[in-house]
Amino acid sequence: MGRSNRVRRSGLRRSGLRGAVLGLSAGALALLTACGGGTGRAPSADSAPAVSAAVVTLTPGDGAAQVPAEGGVGVGVVSGKLTEVRLRDDRGDEVPGALGADAASWKPTARLLPETRYTLDAIATDGNGLQAAKHAVFTTFVPTDTFIGFYTPEDGATVGVGMEVSLRFNRPIADRAAVQRAVTVTANPSVPVVGHWFGDRRLDFRPQNYWQPGTRVVLALNLKGVEGAPGVYGTQQKKVSFTIGRAQISTADTVADTLTVRRGGQLLRTLPISAGGPGHASYDGIMVISEMYQVTRMNSQSVGLGSEYDIPAVPHAMRLTDSGTFVHGVYWRPASVFGSQNTSHGCIGLHDVKGGTSDSTPAGWLFDHSMIGDVVRVTGSSGDSVAPDNGLSGWNLSWARWTAGSALR
Repeated sequence: MGRSNRVRRSGLRRSGLRGAVLGLSAGALALLTACGGGTGRAPSADSAPAVSAAVVTLTPGDGAAQVPAEGGVGVGVVSGKLTEVRLRDDRGDEVPGALGADAASWKPTARLLPETRYTLDAIATDGNGLQAAKHAVFTTFVPTDTFIGFYTPEDGATVGVGMEVSLRFNRPIADRAAVQRAVTVTANPSVPVVGHWFGDRRLDFRPQNYWQPGTRVVLALNLKGVEGAPGVYGTQQKKVSFTIGRAQISTADTVADTLTVRRGGQLLRTLPISAGGPGHASYDGIMVISEMYQVTRMNSQSVGLGSEYDIPAVPHAMRLTDSGTFVHGVYWRPASVFGSQNTSHGCIGLHDVKGGTSDSTPAGWLFDHSMIGDVVRVTGSSGDSVAPDNGLSGWNLSWARWTAGSALR
């Protein structure tokens, strides 16, 4: 008896009160607690909440920053199984994910957006059905290299039936499929619209045939967070809408030296022209008006023709190609030239007066009756066929060739 008491006293000295209490019999425990001024009631095991054996680990931890878009997020559990995992961005959109073997891990199946705050919540259950939960908030990386697409036409514009939706990127795009998936062009009334890549910086969209007048078109740029090239991410998230106006298609016959203007299939007017002269034949094929200027400067050096001309105030100028082909007014040649001689450096010239203020001249009338997106087809020229990427000239490609240029075919 004496030895037993000595052991207990020794235990009190070594381990403190808590250790001693755990080693005592139920009767001694009641006596000890009574002497200690307690309630006189022993604590029950049922009065303490049970703790789950499951241990949940979140990657990254709470408060982390500069988390990568891929491979930086995951959930794991030991001594249990995951029953619920939710990863949400700052707008409340949920990121999809997949459980690993035996529900012991989870990873997102979609890329995360850069510069975005995410919340990660996970719940696991152990073998006794007890739950364990964990929560983390983190932010993703801020990219140092970004890209954007400069688009045409402008938001809210009304354009002709030949308008193509054209995106020109400020950086080369390596993953064209990823970028094209993030850009949609829809039409009402509905018609299939397909993208075509010209190199690694330009993506154009068009239907198989010219747009129908009255069609409303919406361009959606969902490029934010899209990795267009290694380490280069898009920043745009916006919608652009425009409307297709009336159908005006003009034909420039370089043999007859006439421009026939038709709207909705009906003849509006036939105008005398002067097209590209010897050594400077006009491009042949379908072109589209992409810019309009009441007055503009034309310099031969800008189109690779040296110092042949520099005209500071060309009136009623409408651009057809990126390389410098215009339909424009000409006041520096006699009126008798138009309809009889081809004298230009490749442009389609019409008689005009200086200043670009008259709408009674052939050039002034055409300018007044035209809009961006109108079609001008040149026929009979001995020059080269216009390249489909020279301006909005993609209509020169068959539908099969156009769709072959999609990254999503």
